Amino acid sequence: MGFGSYDESEQERQQNDGADAADGSTVDAHENDHEGEASFEAGASTDDLVSQLQTMKDEDEDDEE
Repeated sequence: MGFGSYDESEQERQQNDGADAADGSTVDAHENDHEGEASFEAGASTDDLVSQLQTMKDEDEDDEE
């Protein structure tokens, strides 16, 4: 086989081992779905957070110099 070629039997074996696994090793992506809300309180005003972000950016600029 040349560069970039593949063994078709190996590809078929991988496809058969995937979703049809008899050992129960498949993952149900919707097993932990829930309907609800998530919320949080920052504990600081938007102005405080923007100011803190600007301070962090300024520190990063100082470190780069």
